Amino acid sequence: MKNFDYIFTGAGLSALMTVYKMVLSGKFNDKSILLLDENPKKTNDRTWCFWEEPNGSWETIIHKKWHSALFAAENIRRDLDLKPYQYNMVRGLDFYNLIFDVISKQENITFLTQKVIEIEESENIILIQTNSESFSCSKLFNSIYNKQKAANQTKYPVLQQHFIGWFIKSEQADFNPEQATFMDFSVAQRGNTRFMYVLPASQTEALIEYTLFSKNLLPKQEYETEIQKYIQKLGISAYEIIEKEQGSIPMTCYPFWKLNTKNVINIGSAGGWTKASTGYTFKNSDKKSAELVAFLQRENDFTKFYKKTKFWFYDLLLLDILDRKNEIGSTIFSSLFKKGSPTLIFKFLDEETSFLEDIQVILKCPKMPFIQALFHTIFKIKK
Repeated sequence: MKNFDYIFTGAGLSALMTVYKMVLSGKFNDKSILLLDENPKKTNDRTWCFWEEPNGSWETIIHKKWHSALFAAENIRRDLDLKPYQYNMVRGLDFYNLIFDVISKQENITFLTQKVIEIEESENIILIQTNSESFSCSKLFNSIYNKQKAANQTKYPVLQQHFIGWFIKSEQADFNPEQATFMDFSVAQRGNTRFMYVLPASQTEALIEYTLFSKNLLPKQEYETEIQKYIQKLGISAYEIIEKEQGSIPMTCYPFWKLNTKNVINIGSAGGWTKASTGYTFKNSDKKSAELVAFLQRENDFTKFYKKTKFWFYDLLLLDILDRKNEIGSTIFSSLFKKGSPTLIFKFLDEETSFLEDIQVILKCPKMPFIQALFHTIFKIKK
C-alpha cells in the first residue's frame, strides 16, 4: 500500500483548481499528492461560465467572452451592460489541458484513473480503496458528492440546476456573437423555474441550453423538445448539432462542512462550494480553492476551514421559496433584472457586496415571498 501526504478523491473542478494553486504557490513541493478519478479528463465534457473583470487568472483559457447580455421574460427584454465585468465561457477540455500540463511536470504529483470504492478514516490515517489498489494518506480532500446526505433530511431544501445543451451550427448568420442570453424566461414555465441560456460563439455557432431550477429531473426528450421549439422561435431553420452536454448541479444550503473532520475535508459540490441560489460553480470554486491553499499553509485542522456568511442565509431564503413555490422563480429574477443595476446584481451574486448594497438588491425582490420564507426558515432551523 502506497502512502501519500495528500490524496484527492475525485479530480473535478475543485480538486484540480486546488492542486493547481498548490503548485503555483511553491509551498507544497515536499508533499506527495495523489489524484484519483475514474474519468481521464480527455474530453470536452462540460462548459463553465462566470463573470469577472478583464484580465483575470483564467484569461488564457477563456473560449469566448461577452460584455453584453440579454435578460428576457414574458413581458421583459432588457439588454444588460456588464461593464466592468465580462461574461466568460471556459470549455472543460481547455481547463483540463491547462491543469494537467502544469501538474504533469511535478514529480510529487500522481494522477491515476481509478474509481474510489471506499474511504475509511481512523485517528491518524485515511485508507482509500479503489477498484484496483489501496492507498493511505494523512490528509484527504474528497469531492465525490454524496447525494443521500442532503436528500435524507428535511431542514434544508434540495433543488437541482438541471439542463441539456446543444452546440449548434446554423447555415445562416442567426446569432449576435457580442451578446449572451443570460436568462430567457419566456419559455413555458409549467409550474417550475425554467429558462433558456444562449452563448453565441459566432454568427453561426452557439450553445443553446434548456435549464430548470427545480426538485425533479425531466425525461431527456422533454429538454430536447424545448430546445427544438426555441430554435424555431429564433427563426433558425437549417442547422446541425455539433455537441451535446447535460448535467445536474445540486442547489442546497445543507451544511456539508459539518461532515469535515480534522483530516478529511469535503470540497466542490460535496463541500457546498456550489453557489446554492444559482448553481454557479466556477467562480465559487476559484475563491474557495484559493482560501483552502492559504489555509493549508497555516492550519492543520480541517474543521476550522469553513465560515458561514450572510450570503448563506440569503441563498437559504431563495431556496426555501423555490422549494415551496417553484413557479415564481421567473417573477423573482425578473424583478431583480427589470430595473436593477446589472453590476450590483453580479457583485451581490459574487458575495462581494456591503450590507447597504445587499439591501438595494433585496428591495428589488417581491416582498411577501421573502417575508414568508424568513419566518418559515427560522422556524425550521430552530427545530
